[in-house]
Amino acid sequence: MIYLLKEKAAPAQIQDMLQEYENMIKIVVDIRRRVLSGGGEMHSDCESVLLDDRSEQDDLWGANWYPSEQRIEFESLINIRPRLGNRNILIQDDNIRKQVESVTREILGGVQ
Repeated sequence: MIYLLKEKAAPAQIQDMLQEYENMIKIVVDIRRRVLSGGGEMHSDCESVLLDDRSEQDDLWGANWYPSEQRIEFESLINIRPRLGNRNILIQDDNIRKQVESVTREILGGVQ
């Protein structure tokens, strides 16, 4: 199940988002609007939810969240954006990574 989250997730939402992968949630963060979409099989599914909610493509960055470890990996195919200077699946800009992590911890942090 994919959720669009604008505030702290509930434990039941975390469990729903873990349906696809046992210990990891695919997430996409809108760093400008400070909202997050999580769950589903692919980052592009989460990206579509945010685009439908009027997010701008350039503001969206993908990552993986591990609730039991409270750990984030800044890795997703949607992050390959040569036009924005990101030529890798990893988010290469430290500032963008910090923003993604901030939103993720605000919405998903501390919830298992």
